[in-house]
Amino acid sequence: MEKKVSKNFNQQEVLTISSAHFAHDIFSSFLAPLLPLIIEKLGLSLSMVAFLDIVRRIPALFNPLLGLMAEKSDVKYFVILTPAITAISMSLLGLASSYFILVLLLFIAGISSALFHIPSPTMIKQSSGEETGRGMSYFMVGGEFARTLGPILITAAVSWWGLEGSYKLMPIGIVSSILLYIRFKNFSTHIKAKKFEKGDVKTLLHEHKKLFYFLALFMLFNATLKSSLSLYLPVYLVNNGNSLWYAGIALSVLQFSGVVGVFFSGKFSDRFGRYKILLFSSLGSVGFMALFLYTQNIIVLGILGLFVFAPAPVLMALVQDTDSPMPTFMHSIYMGINFGLSSIVVLLIGVLGDSVGLNETFVICNILGLGTLFTVLFMLKKEVL
Repeated sequence: MEKKVSKNFNQQEVLTISSAHFAHDIFSSFLAPLLPLIIEKLGLSLSMVAFLDIVRRIPALFNPLLGLMAEKSDVKYFVILTPAITAISMSLLGLASSYFILVLLLFIAGISSALFHIPSPTMIKQSSGEETGRGMSYFMVGGEFARTLGPILITAAVSWWGLEGSYKLMPIGIVSSILLYIRFKNFSTHIKAKKFEKGDVKTLLHEHKKLFYFLALFMLFNATLKSSLSLYLPVYLVNNGNSLWYAGIALSVLQFSGVVGVFFSGKFSDRFGRYKILLFSSLGSVGFMALFLYTQNIIVLGILGLFVFAPAPVLMALVQDTDSPMPTFMHSIYMGINFGLSSIVVLLIGVLGDSVGLNETFVICNILGLGTLFTVLFMLKKEVL
């Protein structure tokens, strides 16, 4: 018999899923800190670097298909296996002797990431009762904390063993999947296999098209800030005369403040409303990004992180607020939009960085980030939020 979903917040279940998010994303955060060394080793341009991140996101194009598959599967096994797969592929980046091998490894990591991130927020929703925003905050804390420790872990590994020695971190991910299996083997996902009629997907997309339009616009403009910092910050800092260690620490500072931001943003959106938190985070992101570019101050960078990552749990809560009968599929659409638009933005940043310089490109990204404010105000007027 299917377990009835409680309206109460199940902290143990939420923390279990959030720990899986941490175990997975700590390895997916290895690319950005390694980029300065990989660029030097293989002689890559910023456009080639951008394509690497796009390759990692290509599996997101199949998110709706994967979402439908997850609706009919015991999704906990996706969550159990993917940390090991991502760890193996990302830990081998330092050994890559050619651009083709880099592309292959990142494509595998992208498939693994898609398989993890599609079902896990739905599990969070089902374990959070009526506090979806709070649950999404816990979930995003796991991911952002992983991206805080990831740069430090891989930078330390490279310092100890060299770039080619990064594979020695691989066992951590494999052990993580084993531990997750032990923890999750009796875990009920509450997801019951369904049979869908041909018109179900089309009807669902039509009913929520305004929400998807809003998500697309907001994430497009937000990605100009988030993607530029998440991927290119170490390259930006090294190009400006800082050491690889400093760049790695700066990225960790940004991500750690992101932990704090996502922890409170989802909870506050439950209390004060989704759109108010999106407006507040947008104002803070644009303002402190401008201040960071002017001062190059790591403290300002830390404050920036509080705002730039904050929208994620709020947007995921908005998707789950629809109470769709196909929650995993709905989230797969959100993920597809997110990763697809982020890929476009990452490529444009790389092309701009090659043509006008990374410093000037960051300024352009900051200006484009203003679009998040106008998007929230416009969609609020249209009563989408």
